[in-house]
Amino acid sequence: MNCIIIEDQPPAQRILRKYIEDYGSLHLVGVYGNALESTDVINSGEVDLLFLDIHLPKLSGIDFLKTLTMPPKVILTTAFSDFALESYDLNVVDYLLKPFSFGRFIQAIDKVNIRMQSLSSERSESQYMFIKSGYEHIKVHIDEILCIKADGDYTEFNLGDKKLLSSEPLKHWVDYFGDKMVRVHKSYIINKDHIQIIRSSHVILHDSLTIPIGRAYKDDIQRLL
Repeated sequence: MNCIIIEDQPPAQRILRKYIEDYGSLHLVGVYGNALESTDVINSGEVDLLFLDIHLPKLSGIDFLKTLTMPPKVILTTAFSDFALESYDLNVVDYLLKPFSFGRFIQAIDKVNIRMQSLSSERSESQYMFIKSGYEHIKVHIDEILCIKADGDYTEFNLGDKKLLSSEPLKHWVDYFGDKMVRVHKSYIINKDHIQIIRSSHVILHDSLTIPIGRAYKDDIQRLL
C-alpha cells in the first residue's frame, strides 16, 4: 500500500517512518507538515492509506478529512481522545493514541487490510456492474473490462469494442475492484485476467492493447510474476 504521513511534529514523524519501514509492505510516498501540502498527491489517487494527525497548523486533520470527497483509508494519530467518536463518523479505519507501540500500529494496519479484503470480496461476488456515464447507467460485465484509464477528472473504461467515460476518479475504481485490477501506472489499472504479455516497460492485454508500466509500480508487476 502507498501511504503518506501528515504530522507536524518531527519526533512523531520519525516514529511513523520507522514503523512503516519495519512493517515492510507499506510504501511511504511522502511526509507533510500540514494537511494542505498533501492535497495534490491525495487527489492524484496514488495514496491508499493516510496517517493523519488531528492537531495541525492552518487546518485540523478532522476538518481536512471533511473536505475530501474520495479519501484513502485513514488512520488518525493524536495525543487526544476527544475526537474519537467524530472520527468514526468520518469512516476512519482506526484511531491511534500517542504514544502507541509497534504492536498497536500493526493492529491498525491489519484493520486496513481486512477492510480492503472485505471490499474486494463484495465486488468479486458480482459478475456485472452499472457505470454512470453522463445521464445513463450502463450495465457492464466485469470480465469485459480490459483497463481503466484516468482522463482528467474522469475515467475511461476500455471494453475492447467500446469505451465508456465515468465521472468517478481512478482512485474510486482502485478501491472498488481491489485485487481484481492491478495498478501499473499512475493513469492505468488493468484487469489481471486479460494480461497476455508482461515486458519491462509495458503490459500487453487482450487484442494487443499495450499499457505502459510506471516506475513506481514495477514492484507490483513483479509480485504478479
